[in-house]
Amino acid sequence: MKNNKERTAVWMYPETMDRMDGWLEQDNCKSRSEFIEKALGFYMGYLGTEDVTSYLSKALLSSIEGTLQKTENRVAANLFRLSVEISMMMHLLATTLNITDEELRRLRGRCVNEVKKTKGKIRLDDAVEFQSRTDDEE
Repeated sequence: MKNNKERTAVWMYPETMDRMDGWLEQDNCKSRSEFIEKALGFYMGYLGTEDVTSYLSKALLSSIEGTLQKTENRVAANLFRLSVEISMMMHLLATTLNITDEELRRLRGRCVNEVKKTKGKIRLDDAVEFQSRTDDEE
């Protein structure tokens, strides 16, 4: 901000002046001019930005952040629970299989490629179909 301020007349309704005076102390403003300067800076910043998050009310922003945090916690808890269940299934399945390290390595590579190709939308039907093919069909 520059030190040389220009004087200007501002016309406001008495109700607006009363509301502004009520906010002066809460906003730590020493004068009406300081309050108007801050208010105009805020409003012009709002008009000139694509990112309106810095201009949302603190209560609304806090509420949104709280909702997102709850959602994140719920997703993380579900992922943990699912990981435990998958781990249990893998251990149970491993007790029944006779598979070599090389076959396991090839299967992992195939599965990684399949997940990348389908963007994670894998289906048991597709795996069963692949596994039921004979070597001649591949």
